[in-house]
Amino acid sequence: MNSPLFDLTGKVALVTGTSRGLGQYFGRALARAGADIAMTSRHRETLQPFADEIHAIGRKTFSTALDVRDHASIQNAVGEIGAHFGHIDILVNNAGCNIRKPALDVTWDDWNTILDTNLRGSFFVAQAVARGMIARNYGRIINIGSVTCVAGYAGLAPYGASRGGIRQLTMSLADDWGPHGITVNCLAPGWFQTQQNKVLYENAAWVEYLKDRIPVKRPGLPDDLDGAVVFLASESSRYITGQTLLIDGGISTGATKATV
Repeated sequence: MNSPLFDLTGKVALVTGTSRGLGQYFGRALARAGADIAMTSRHRETLQPFADEIHAIGRKTFSTALDVRDHASIQNAVGEIGAHFGHIDILVNNAGCNIRKPALDVTWDDWNTILDTNLRGSFFVAQAVARGMIARNYGRIINIGSVTCVAGYAGLAPYGASRGGIRQLTMSLADDWGPHGITVNCLAPGWFQTQQNKVLYENAAWVEYLKDRIPVKRPGLPDDLDGAVVFLASESSRYITGQTLLIDGGISTGATKATV
């Protein structure tokens, strides 16, 4: 990233849920753009290989344990990161989970696990980080949603509810914190293969069906998200807030439909 509009040198980015999956891709992209990375997982020891990778890029890191379903854990983690780096400029609210079941099979505990992680956790992490951002009159908050922010799919009722909530939360926080120099946006990936959904991609017929429904005719690759996360974290998006940026190959347009 040669343009100063995309240069994150000197910025500190907190990326939650960085022990695997898209969280690592987000952290890697921000580090390559110049940011130092605070990384979290429920199990701190799982972060060391990724920390080593970011150090090899030439960036500083700090790793800490964080369970987004635990308010005290959120406060402790954000406090540790703030004490280590002195400030947090960018938050990527990535930690999330899914339990894929037909709606009639969803249990009370399933619902609570998903909503507590994806929605309540995202809010309280953002709240904790925003206190320091408000004091400095600067911040970039990127809530990670999905195409289910705007579309419904069978077997994803609580997950879709949580992601739809993320979209609404993003708009509300953008209005709350805009006067304090903070932008709040939602980055919403479409169909990307992750640890959560890898079993789906083992079904060749399903993958072909999915490709038929995506205008660009392929599922997403993790590095398809690199430009978007750097854009939303940088000065290039300084007048954009409260928005949901869909990175989905066009599937949310509904332009391409296939029958099974």
